[in-house]
Amino acid sequence: MMDIPIWYIVIFVFLFVYIALYLYMLKIKDRTKYMVNVPGPTPIFPFGNTLDYIYGSTGVLRGLMDSLKQYGETIVVNPGSFDWAIITIDYDFNELLFSSAVHIQKPTQYDFLHGWLGQGLLTSYGAHWKNHRRVITPAFHFSILQDYISIFNAVGDKFIEKLKNEVGKDSMEISKIVSLCTLDVICEAAMGVKINALEEENSKYIKSVKTLCSIMPERAFSPLNPFFYPLTLNYFREKRALKVIHKLVEEVISKRIEDHRRMKNIGSTDLTDEFGVRKRKAFLDLLLESSIDGKLLSMQELRDEVNTFMFEGHDTVSSAITFSLLMISEHPEVQDKLIKEQLEIFGSNLTSVTPTYKELNEMKYLDLVIKETLRLFPSVPYFGRRLAQDTEFKGNLYPKGINVMIFPFAFHRNPKYFPEPEKFIPERFVDLSSKYPYAYTPFSAGPRNCIGQKFAMLEMLSTISKVVRNFKLAPARPQHQIQLAAETILISKNGVKISIENRTY
Repeated sequence: MMDIPIWYIVIFVFLFVYIALYLYMLKIKDRTKYMVNVPGPTPIFPFGNTLDYIYGSTGVLRGLMDSLKQYGETIVVNPGSFDWAIITIDYDFNELLFSSAVHIQKPTQYDFLHGWLGQGLLTSYGAHWKNHRRVITPAFHFSILQDYISIFNAVGDKFIEKLKNEVGKDSMEISKIVSLCTLDVICEAAMGVKINALEEENSKYIKSVKTLCSIMPERAFSPLNPFFYPLTLNYFREKRALKVIHKLVEEVISKRIEDHRRMKNIGSTDLTDEFGVRKRKAFLDLLLESSIDGKLLSMQELRDEVNTFMFEGHDTVSSAITFSLLMISEHPEVQDKLIKEQLEIFGSNLTSVTPTYKELNEMKYLDLVIKETLRLFPSVPYFGRRLAQDTEFKGNLYPKGINVMIFPFAFHRNPKYFPEPEKFIPERFVDLSSKYPYAYTPFSAGPRNCIGQKFAMLEMLSTISKVVRNFKLAPARPQHQIQLAAETILISKNGVKISIENRTY
């Protein structure tokens, strides 16, 4: 094999650097027209601002908060050599994006989810998104949501039995067991199958989901060009995790399709078990009966929507329940009010009751507690939009195609809208002014708000009420300091620890 002359290599490297610098300068020149007065940290070629956020998911959250504090409510950052992005906690900017029927496409970082969620409701846009949103919306009608209450109760009972093993200990890590509970709920609600994650703690599915959730923020703030991603260890970790997830979902879909064909052949519209008892319809069953332009959804479309529902209904709810239990454990006066409300609804026999849909909706104070928890700890710490056209805002022109990050974690802690923002005050939501409807957005807002938020709230009400009716919650001994991290959802990197005792009446 002929050796390549060294001067060939020198010329190649020189041309590569020259072209890279030229393209970079073109981007800099764009700033003479776009975002002229938008402040932000100084980028370092060729890494942009990614070095400010290199300390994992905890560093991303801390770095973004520091940048906003230093430079203002709307800043521009470089998430790579040849890219710009906007991060904002400006209320008017939030309103412009949330209320828009034009700027509905998700940012390029959401492309990293395509291997997992494909063109599901979270990641798609345009006609595909509109058609699927229209088809899926009826699945969350209150009459269908009521069918899920029995799942919440049954899984919740198993959750309580699991927690009884932790009674009297100085400390227990709550987030992992909550995650198992919400996984059991969402698998049965979404696909109609019981995977018994609470009994089988080493679930490959959970491990695979956790792997993907940790990889996504690393990719979003990586100095490495996406072109080189297939050469990284994370690429192979992602492929391995996706294989586990897709295998489970596709097997369930195939079996469910066969069940529907069997029922159609015998002229029945209701799925039944081996004893002829009518089965509850899962989210997947509703999808199998849906059509777009007269065509049933394809296997790919079914898989994308089920994976999306599983993702959004598992980790996000798990995060919310975990932080709610932490806040309740640290605020005994809040816990006392919760028990008082439960007694008013159910009477004295709190440990054996099975709440109905109506009774869950009567838990007004618990609803306030969940809302305040989601203010301080929004399950999705940031959302994004990609501008569909050049957009002028407050004297600056923002270019078509730029990614804009909306940052509820930071916005929810803004004293302009939430007095004493670091304090846990559920009562603030009793008379929270409706003057700023886009100030509190744990479920996003506008046309792309979370379609499953009522499902999520019902599950949270059911699970948390069951815990406080059975146990008295207190801080871990010694008290645990959480380490917040913005992965695909908000988590604590070192877990969430509390202590529990049996509740006596």
